[in-house]
Amino acid sequence: MAENVFVPVVAELEPPAVPAPGWPLHRLAGTTMGTHWSVQAYAPPGVRAERLHAATVRELDHAVALFSTWHAHSEVARCNAAPAGSWRFSPACWALVADSLAWAEASGGAVDPTLGALVDLWGFGPGGPRPAHAPLPTRDEIATALQASGWQRVRLDAAQRTLHKPAGLRLDFSGIAKGWAVDRVSARLEREGARAHLVEVGGELKARGLKPDLQPWWVALEGGPRSLLALIDMAVATSGDAHRHFAHGGRRYAHTIDGRAGRPVAHGTTAVTVLHADAAQADAQATALTVLAPAQALAWADRQGLAALITLRSDDGLQQCMSRAMAAMLERGA
Repeated sequence: MAENVFVPVVAELEPPAVPAPGWPLHRLAGTTMGTHWSVQAYAPPGVRAERLHAATVRELDHAVALFSTWHAHSEVARCNAAPAGSWRFSPACWALVADSLAWAEASGGAVDPTLGALVDLWGFGPGGPRPAHAPLPTRDEIATALQASGWQRVRLDAAQRTLHKPAGLRLDFSGIAKGWAVDRVSARLEREGARAHLVEVGGELKARGLKPDLQPWWVALEGGPRSLLALIDMAVATSGDAHRHFAHGGRRYAHTIDGRAGRPVAHGTTAVTVLHADAAQADAQATALTVLAPAQALAWADRQGLAALITLRSDDGLQQCMSRAMAAMLERGA
């Protein structure tokens, strides 16, 4: 049985979509961005599963073609390989570049898409993990990577869709791209007629509509004690160290990098879950709250009105704290 059950209050101008009687449920799955994706979608009888699968794959492949640092021909990888100077982005890529840098400024760098050099240095980039017995990066190595990182070091020209970058700066959207892709897939499914669906990419989820029995999409939250969330026309993203980390000298190093220090986050936060209408926003905010110290993260979430659940690792085990908006969703006595 779940320790916590969260039921958001849905205040919408339009009621959630409900599949018509007899609409089949299509279950689709595959791999992308080094992880798994899945879709559950109710669609009109004339919309075949193969069509929904192909539409989903096209959107996910488009995200890889734009933002993957693991594919040399992606738009971001080509930008990273280019010399210092201005780089002009496509409209789709520009939208996330501009949004990400706006989030970086608003969070004081807690979420920062310019940390590719640091991500690579710590063994979480396309160069692969650090050798098991290799020493940790030195202060000089960290200082060099920091000199080639930082959202303040780039200049944007919105009219031209260009970013001017210094030498060595590399973009990395791994903390945001999955959420962006979830939003794109969800929008595409709606255009295909599957207005009631649940999309998941690497643990980031977005739900639209209700099931035929008027039930929400129930999802289990990652990263802590078992919790269930009733998802209706919302997205949920979790940032944590469960899947991508390494151990050295008895200490755990997670893949989330604090660009202000040039090191992986090390203040005890093991997972942060955020709810938002947009999966990309939820993804970015979860990353920011992971970087911020727990007290700062809660204060930030409350100022922003974010529903956030923070899981901390201590000598006494896992502990959870939640923002006021998240606490308001908690079903008492569940």
